[in-house]
Amino acid sequence: MGGTASFFLAPLIAVGIARVLGWRGCFFSLSTPTLIYGIVLFLLLGSWGFGTVHHSADSGGSSSDEEPGGRTGSLVSVIVLNSLLQIFVYSSISFIPFFVVDHLGGSKEAAALLLSLSHSAGLWAGPLGGFLSDRFGRIPILLFTGLIAGPLIILLGRVSLGLSISIPLLLIGMTMYMSMPVTEAYVISHAADKNRSTFLGIYYFASRGGPGLMAPALGRLIDTSGFPSSFTLAGSLLTAAGVACVAVLLIMELSQRRARQ
Repeated sequence: MGGTASFFLAPLIAVGIARVLGWRGCFFSLSTPTLIYGIVLFLLLGSWGFGTVHHSADSGGSSSDEEPGGRTGSLVSVIVLNSLLQIFVYSSISFIPFFVVDHLGGSKEAAALLLSLSHSAGLWAGPLGGFLSDRFGRIPILLFTGLIAGPLIILLGRVSLGLSISIPLLLIGMTMYMSMPVTEAYVISHAADKNRSTFLGIYYFASRGGPGLMAPALGRLIDTSGFPSSFTLAGSLLTAAGVACVAVLLIMELSQRRARQ
């Protein structure tokens, strides 16, 4: 929720500052306190001893040194599914300001508001996803978000201003932020101690760095084919990949249940 709050508030604050000071003033006024905060935090952490390396004989892990039998395939499927979801969803909503202003004819203020709307889902979707996964299991939540994200992106190319775009954007943000804590919890509980950091590193690299690689390709496609066709293609690819990952995940889970029986 803390990290999401920045994505939610930043566009709204930036637009307000830009209207008064211009875009240069916006960058300057937001970066200056961040720079000061970084220096102060660096000095405080050093004085509190956070820079000291502590060695411990106990790794603190609770799982075995060996990868649980039959879980590697499910683990890989979960990482691939959520990474693709993050890549396609985050790349698509990154172009929402251009989509609102250039394609739908909305104002820049409306573009900032709608971008914040999609990220506002993280303020409630993250805790909700964790809550539901604790009670119904992680796999059902991952299946739900993995299967609806693609169709929502396709729908995005056929909306207009108002509720027509607000609801899909809010639901798209929900799929992105609801799946994050569930995926991380799944990786932590299914990976062995010796591989846990590696799996988490791969997941973070793909889900956070992947949109940076996908966005230029999607932007080029938007320039040549337009927003509706580009969103349709991106959503279709995500839907196909999601169905494939979900099928593999279901097969793996069923085989594991039979093995336990």
